[in-house]
Amino acid sequence: MAARLDGTVALVTGASSGIGAATARALAAQGAAVTLAARRTERLAQLAQDITRDGGRALVIETDVTDKTQARAAVARTVAELGRLDTLVNNAGVALLGPVENAPLDEWEQMVRVNVLGTLYMAHAALPHLLKAATDGPRYVADLVNVSSRLGRVASANFGAYNLTKFGEVAFSESLRQEVTRRHVRVAAVEPGIVATEIRSHMRAEVREQVMQRFVSGVEPLAAEDIADAIAYIVTRPRRVAVNELLVRPTEQEA
Repeated sequence: MAARLDGTVALVTGASSGIGAATARALAAQGAAVTLAARRTERLAQLAQDITRDGGRALVIETDVTDKTQARAAVARTVAELGRLDTLVNNAGVALLGPVENAPLDEWEQMVRVNVLGTLYMAHAALPHLLKAATDGPRYVADLVNVSSRLGRVASANFGAYNLTKFGEVAFSESLRQEVTRRHVRVAAVEPGIVATEIRSHMRAEVREQVMQRFVSGVEPLAAEDIADAIAYIVTRPRRVAVNELLVRPTEQEA
Protein backbone atom coordinates (compact mmCIF):
# COMPACT_ATOMS: atom_id res chain seq x y z
CA MET A 1 0.00 0.00 0.00
CA ALA A 2 1.28 3.45 -0.90
CA ALA A 3 2.04 5.87 1.94
CA ARG A 4 1.14 9.47 1.14
CA LEU A 5 3.69 12.23 1.63
CA ASP A 6 1.59 14.54 3.79
CA GLY A 7 3.75 16.60 6.13
CA THR A 8 6.93 15.99 4.14
CA VAL A 9 9.06 18.25 1.93
CA ALA A 10 10.63 17.36 -1.43
CA LEU A 11 13.20 19.21 -3.52
CA VAL A 12 13.28 18.53 -7.26
CA THR A 13 16.09 19.83 -9.49
CA GLY A 14 15.56 20.46 -13.17
CA ALA A 15 11.94 21.20 -12.30
CA SER A 16 11.31 23.71 -15.07
CA SER A 17 10.36 21.08 -17.67
CA GLY A 18 10.04 17.42 -18.54
CA ILE A 19 10.61 14.78 -15.90
CA GLY A 20 11.39 17.36 -13.21
CA ALA A 21 8.16 19.31 -13.66
CA ALA A 22 6.10 16.12 -13.87
CA THR A 23 7.77 14.76 -10.74
CA ALA A 24 7.09 17.93 -8.78
CA ARG A 25 3.42 17.70 -9.73
CA ALA A 26 3.29 14.02 -8.77
CA LEU A 27 4.89 14.54 -5.36
CA ALA A 28 2.67 17.54 -4.63
CA ALA A 29 -0.35 15.42 -5.50
CA GLN A 30 0.82 12.94 -2.85
CA GLY A 31 0.80 15.71 -0.24
CA ALA A 32 4.44 16.87 -0.20
CA ALA A 33 5.42 20.52 -0.13
CA VAL A 34 7.78 20.87 -3.09
CA THR A 35 10.79 23.06 -3.80
CA LEU A 36 11.13 23.71 -7.52
CA ALA A 37 14.79 24.23 -8.38
CA ALA A 38 16.07 25.18 -11.85
CA ARG A 39 17.47 28.16 -13.75
CA ARG A 40 14.32 29.16 -15.68
CA THR A 41 12.33 30.87 -12.98
CA GLU A 42 9.48 31.95 -15.23
CA ARG A 43 8.63 28.32 -15.87
CA LEU A 44 9.01 27.47 -12.20
CA ALA A 45 6.64 30.28 -11.27
CA GLN A 46 3.96 28.91 -13.59
CA LEU A 47 4.44 25.40 -12.21
CA ALA A 48 4.22 26.70 -8.65
CA GLN A 49 1.02 28.51 -9.52
CA ASP A 50 -0.46 25.30 -10.93
CA ILE A 51 0.52 23.29 -7.86
CA THR A 52 -0.89 25.94 -5.52
CA ARG A 53 -4.12 26.13 -7.49
CA ASP A 54 -4.52 22.39 -7.02
CA GLY A 55 -4.16 22.74 -3.26
CA GLY A 56 -0.44 22.06 -2.94
CA ARG A 57 2.49 24.11 -1.65
CA ALA A 58 5.48 25.04 -3.80
CA LEU A 59 8.63 27.10 -3.29
CA VAL A 60 10.54 28.47 -6.30
CA ILE A 61 14.32 28.72 -6.02
CA GLU A 62 16.44 29.74 -9.00
CA THR A 63 19.30 27.25 -8.89
CA ASP A 64 22.25 26.31 -11.05
CA VAL A 65 23.24 22.92 -9.64
CA THR A 66 26.74 23.23 -11.08
CA ASP A 67 27.43 25.99 -8.55
CA LYS A 68 27.98 24.40 -5.15
CA THR A 69 27.09 27.62 -3.38
CA GLN A 70 23.72 27.72 -5.11
CA ALA A 71 23.15 24.02 -4.41
CA ARG A 72 23.78 24.53 -0.70
CA ALA A 73 21.59 27.63 -0.69
CA ALA A 74 18.67 25.79 -2.33
CA VAL A 75 18.75 23.13 0.38
CA ALA A 76 19.19 25.65 3.19
CA ARG A 77 16.33 27.82 2.00
CA THR A 78 14.08 24.79 1.58
CA VAL A 79 14.65 23.79 5.20
CA ALA A 80 14.34 27.37 6.44
CA GLU A 81 11.06 28.10 4.64
CA LEU A 82 9.38 24.67 4.50
CA GLY A 83 10.75 23.30 7.75
CA ARG A 84 12.52 20.11 6.73
CA LEU A 85 13.70 18.00 3.77
CA ASP A 86 12.48 14.42 3.30
CA THR A 87 13.01 13.80 -0.41
CA LEU A 88 15.63 14.95 -2.92
CA VAL A 89 15.16 14.19 -6.60
CA ASN A 90 18.34 14.87 -8.56
CA ASN A 91 16.83 15.25 -12.00
CA ALA A 92 18.80 18.10 -13.62
CA GLY A 93 20.80 16.75 -16.54
CA VAL A 94 22.00 17.31 -20.08
CA ALA A 95 22.62 14.87 -22.94
CA LEU A 96 25.20 16.13 -25.44
CA LEU A 97 25.79 13.06 -27.55
CA GLY A 98 28.11 12.23 -30.41
CA PRO A 99 31.27 10.30 -31.25
CA VAL A 100 34.37 10.64 -29.10
CA GLU A 101 36.51 11.49 -32.11
CA ASN A 102 36.63 15.25 -32.60
CA ALA A 103 34.02 15.80 -29.88
CA PRO A 104 33.67 19.38 -28.59
CA LEU A 105 35.32 19.23 -25.19
CA ASP A 106 33.05 21.94 -23.83
CA GLU A 107 30.11 19.53 -24.26
CA TRP A 108 31.86 16.89 -22.17
CA GLU A 109 32.70 19.45 -19.52
CA GLN A 110 29.11 20.64 -19.37
CA MET A 111 27.80 17.11 -18.90
CA VAL A 112 30.26 16.43 -16.11
CA ARG A 113 29.32 19.70 -14.40
CA VAL A 114 25.56 19.11 -14.57
CA ASN A 115 25.17 15.33 -14.46
CA VAL A 116 27.99 14.52 -12.03
CA LEU A 117 28.95 17.58 -10.01
CA GLY A 118 25.36 18.80 -9.81
CA THR A 119 24.27 15.46 -8.40
CA LEU A 120 27.16 15.43 -5.92
CA TYR A 121 26.65 19.01 -4.76
CA MET A 122 22.94 18.52 -4.13
CA ALA A 123 23.40 15.16 -2.41
CA HIS A 124 26.15 16.54 -0.17
CA ALA A 125 24.04 19.50 0.88
CA ALA A 126 20.86 17.49 1.40
CA LEU A 127 22.17 14.41 3.18
CA PRO A 128 22.33 15.82 6.75
CA HIS A 129 18.71 16.93 6.45
CA LEU A 130 17.58 13.62 4.96
CA LEU A 131 19.24 11.76 7.82
CA LYS A 132 17.47 14.03 10.29
CA ALA A 133 14.11 13.56 8.55
CA ALA A 134 14.50 9.80 8.82
CA THR A 135 14.61 10.13 12.61
CA ASP A 136 11.70 12.54 12.81
CA GLY A 137 8.10 11.90 11.70
CA PRO A 138 5.80 11.80 9.96
CA ARG A 139 7.23 8.86 8.00
CA TYR A 140 10.59 8.13 9.67
CA VAL A 141 12.17 7.47 6.30
CA ALA A 142 13.77 9.75 3.69
CA ASP A 143 14.55 9.35 0.00
CA LEU A 144 17.25 10.43 -2.43
CA VAL A 145 16.42 9.66 -6.06
CA ASN A 146 19.00 10.13 -8.81
CA VAL A 147 17.59 10.21 -12.33
CA SER A 148 20.15 8.38 -14.41
CA SER A 149 19.42 6.64 -17.72
CA ARG A 150 19.30 3.32 -19.48
CA LEU A 151 22.68 4.52 -20.70
CA GLY A 152 23.85 4.32 -17.12
CA ARG A 153 23.89 0.55 -17.39
CA VAL A 154 24.57 -0.15 -21.11
CA ALA A 155 27.34 1.57 -23.07
CA SER A 156 26.71 2.52 -26.69
CA ALA A 157 28.82 3.98 -29.46
CA ASN A 158 28.46 7.76 -29.76
CA PHE A 159 27.29 8.05 -26.14
CA GLY A 160 30.70 7.73 -24.48
CA ALA A 161 30.89 10.81 -22.26
CA TYR A 162 27.18 10.66 -21.46
CA ASN A 163 27.60 6.98 -20.56
CA LEU A 164 30.41 7.98 -18.22
CA THR A 165 28.26 10.50 -16.35
CA LYS A 166 25.26 8.21 -16.06
CA PHE A 167 27.26 5.12 -15.04
CA GLY A 168 28.77 7.38 -12.41
CA GLU A 169 25.37 8.40 -11.07
CA VAL A 170 24.38 4.75 -10.67
CA ALA A 171 27.66 3.86 -8.95
CA PHE A 172 27.38 6.82 -6.59
CA SER A 173 23.79 5.89 -5.78
CA GLU A 174 24.73 2.36 -4.79
CA SER A 175 27.73 3.43 -2.75
CA LEU A 176 25.71 6.01 -0.85
CA ARG A 177 22.89 3.51 -0.36
CA GLN A 178 25.25 1.16 1.45
CA GLU A 179 26.35 3.98 3.75
CA VAL A 180 22.93 5.22 4.85
CA THR A 181 20.36 2.48 4.35
CA ARG A 182 20.59 1.30 7.98
CA ARG A 183 19.59 4.84 8.96
CA HIS A 184 16.48 4.67 6.78
CA VAL A 185 17.59 6.98 4.01
CA ARG A 186 16.67 5.13 0.83
CA VAL A 187 18.74 5.83 -2.29
CA ALA A 188 17.41 4.98 -5.73
CA ALA A 189 18.66 5.27 -9.31
CA VAL A 190 15.92 5.63 -11.92
CA GLU A 191 16.99 4.73 -15.46
CA PRO A 192 14.62 5.96 -18.18
CA GLY A 193 14.77 4.75 -21.72
CA ILE A 194 13.50 7.00 -24.52
CA VAL A 195 11.39 9.81 -23.09
CA ALA A 196 9.71 12.60 -25.05
CA THR A 197 11.30 15.62 -23.37
CA GLU A 198 13.22 18.66 -24.54
CA ILE A 199 16.53 17.01 -23.59
CA ARG A 200 16.81 16.06 -27.26
CA SER A 201 17.10 19.73 -28.13
CA HIS A 202 20.42 19.87 -26.26
CA MET A 203 22.13 17.91 -29.05
CA ARG A 204 23.74 19.27 -32.17
CA ALA A 205 21.36 18.92 -35.12
CA GLU A 206 23.43 16.31 -36.98
CA VAL A 207 23.81 14.18 -33.86
CA ARG A 208 20.12 14.47 -33.02
CA GLU A 209 19.18 13.15 -36.48
CA GLN A 210 21.47 10.13 -36.07
CA VAL A 211 20.06 9.34 -32.65
CA MET A 212 16.47 9.69 -33.83
CA GLN A 213 17.07 7.30 -36.73
CA ARG A 214 19.00 4.74 -34.68
CA PHE A 215 16.99 4.58 -31.47
CA VAL A 216 13.71 6.47 -31.72
CA SER A 217 12.33 5.50 -35.13
CA GLY A 218 9.29 3.27 -34.74
CA VAL A 219 9.22 3.58 -30.95
CA GLU A 220 6.46 5.29 -29.00
CA PRO A 221 8.48 7.15 -26.34
CA LEU A 222 7.63 7.40 -22.69
CA ALA A 223 6.01 10.56 -21.39
CA ALA A 224 7.65 12.54 -18.61
CA GLU A 225 4.69 11.58 -16.44
CA ASP A 226 5.63 7.90 -16.77
CA ILE A 227 8.97 8.54 -15.05
CA ALA A 228 7.34 10.84 -12.50
CA ASP A 229 4.95 8.01 -11.69
CA ALA A 230 7.91 5.67 -11.17
CA ILE A 231 9.59 8.16 -8.83
CA ALA A 232 6.36 8.65 -6.88
CA TYR A 233 6.09 4.88 -6.56
CA ILE A 234 9.60 4.65 -5.09
CA VAL A 235 9.16 7.36 -2.48
CA THR A 236 5.69 6.29 -1.35
CA ARG A 237 6.69 2.74 -0.39
CA PRO A 238 6.31 1.74 3.24
CA ARG A 239 9.36 2.36 5.42
CA ARG A 240 10.42 -1.28 5.19
CA VAL A 241 10.58 -1.23 1.35
CA ALA A 242 13.46 0.23 -0.65
CA VAL A 243 13.43 0.30 -4.45
CA ASN A 244 17.09 0.91 -5.25
CA GLU A 245 17.23 0.71 -9.05
CA LEU A 246 14.43 1.01 -11.57
CA LEU A 247 14.80 0.68 -15.36
CA VAL A 248 11.81 2.03 -17.31
CA ARG A 249 11.74 1.67 -21.10
CA PRO A 250 9.12 2.08 -23.81
CA THR A 251 7.53 -1.26 -24.65
CA GLU A 252 8.90 -1.07 -28.21
CA GLN A 253 12.46 -0.10 -27.27
CA GLU A 254 14.81 -3.02 -27.90
CA ALA A 255 18.21 -1.68 -26.84
